[in-house]
Amino acid sequence: MRLSRYFLPVLKETPAEAQIASHRLMLRAGMIKQQTAGIYSWLPMGFKVLRKIENIVHEEQIRAGHIPMLMPTLQPADLWRESGRYDDYGEEMLRIRDRHGRDMLYGPTNEEMITDIFRAHVGSYKDLPLTLYHIQWKFRDEIRPRFGVMRGREFFMKDGYNFDLDYDSAMHAYNRHMVSYLRTYERMGLQAIPMRADSGPIGGDDTHEFLVLAETGESEVFYDSAITDLRLGSREIDYDNWDEVAAICKEWTTPYARTDETHDAALFEAIPDDRRKTSRGIEVGQIFYFGTKYSEPMGATVQDSEGNKVAVHMGSHGIGVSRLVGAIIEANHDEKGIIWPEGVTPFHVGIVNLKQGDAEADAACEGLYAALTAAGLEPLYDDREERAGAKFATMDLIGVPWRITVGPRGLKAGVVELTSRRSGESEELAPDLAVARLKEIYAGHL
Repeated sequence: MRLSRYFLPVLKETPAEAQIASHRLMLRAGMIKQQTAGIYSWLPMGFKVLRKIENIVHEEQIRAGHIPMLMPTLQPADLWRESGRYDDYGEEMLRIRDRHGRDMLYGPTNEEMITDIFRAHVGSYKDLPLTLYHIQWKFRDEIRPRFGVMRGREFFMKDGYNFDLDYDSAMHAYNRHMVSYLRTYERMGLQAIPMRADSGPIGGDDTHEFLVLAETGESEVFYDSAITDLRLGSREIDYDNWDEVAAICKEWTTPYARTDETHDAALFEAIPDDRRKTSRGIEVGQIFYFGTKYSEPMGATVQDSEGNKVAVHMGSHGIGVSRLVGAIIEANHDEKGIIWPEGVTPFHVGIVNLKQGDAEADAACEGLYAALTAAGLEPLYDDREERAGAKFATMDLIGVPWRITVGPRGLKAGVVELTSRRSGESEELAPDLAVARLKEIYAGHL
C-alpha cells in the first residue's frame, strides 16, 4: 500500500477522553473512531489488525478440530427464558421488542442459541463429540464503557461450545481449548497466562481466564514466575490424544496463577520468594465447563449406547478478538507509539523515501515495493512529499515492526537501512539482501 493512497487519519494530539495507552494510540494511529459511548468504527488499519487476529483464531480453532459457523446478533428472548437467564442477566443485556411485539435481545453470548441448534439436529451419542464456534459481534450495555476497545459495549468475540456424552470427554474438550488458546496467543506475540477464575453469569465450576500482564489491567493477579518461562513453540500437538493434551494443561496450570477473586494467600506464600509475583492483568479469553446447566432445562439430549436419553455435557470458550487489539498494544508500545508483533502487524515493513522525487531514490523504492510484494509481504510505502522526520514519526506511531529507509547517500554506496522498531537497531544492506532478511523474519508468520 502507498501511504499517499491510504486512509490513515493520524492525530498529532492525544484525545482528552483516552485514559490508557491502547486507547490513546488507537485513536492517534487512525485505527478507530468513536461513534457513541463504547461503540467504534474500525478504520482501515484497525480493521486489518482485527482481521489478522480473527484469522489466527480461526486457524487454531480448526487445527484443534472445532467447526466454524455463524449465528445472528439478535436472539429471541424465549430461548433465554427456557434456560432461566433472561431475568437473571441484568441490565447489561440490551432488550428489544420487534414490530410484532416479540421480545428480542442483542446477544451478549450464545449458550442458549447453540443449544437450540444442537437439540434440533443431534440425537445420538454417535454424533459426539462436537464443538461448534463462531466469531461474531456481541453487545453488553456496560454502565461505564471506557478504555476504548478494552471495555466497549459492542465487541467482536469468538465463542465456541462443546457437546460431549460425559464428564471425562467434556473435560478433554476443556483441555483441548486451553491448549489451542495457548497456541493462539503465542502466535500473536502475547503471553496469556491461564488463571483459575470465577465463572460469573455463564455458570459452572471449572473455568480459567487467560490474562496478559499489563500495568493497566483491570484484575490484580498473583502468580509463580515459573509460568512465564513456558512456551509451546513449534511442538506438534495431537488434539485427539487425551493424555498429551492433559499433560500440556497440567504443565501450565501447576504453577500458581490466580486472579484476586480466587486468590489463596496460603498457597501463594508457599511459593519461593524470588518467584512470588503480583501484577495487573487484562483478560483476553475464558474457558468454562458447566455440564448440563443448559442442556437439562432446554432438552438437549442424545440417546446413549443403551438407548437411554441423557443430557449432554457442555462447555463454552471465548476469546475477545477486538479486545485483543487493545491488549496487544498495552503489552507492546513505547513513548513513540505502537510496536506490533510480527504475527499481527497490519503491514510487514515500512518503506521511507528520504528524497521523494529523486529519480534514483524513487526507482529503488519502487523496486523494493515490487520485490517485497512478490515475496508475499505487505509493505507500506511512505511516498508522500513530507519531511523525513514526519515520515519516521508516522512509522513509529503506527508500529510497523521493520522499516527500510532509502536515500541518495546510501544508494551511492549500494545500501538501504533496515531498522527494527522494537530494538531501534539498524543495519545497512543491499536492497535484495534487505528483502531476503525480511522474508526470513516473516517465514513463520505468513
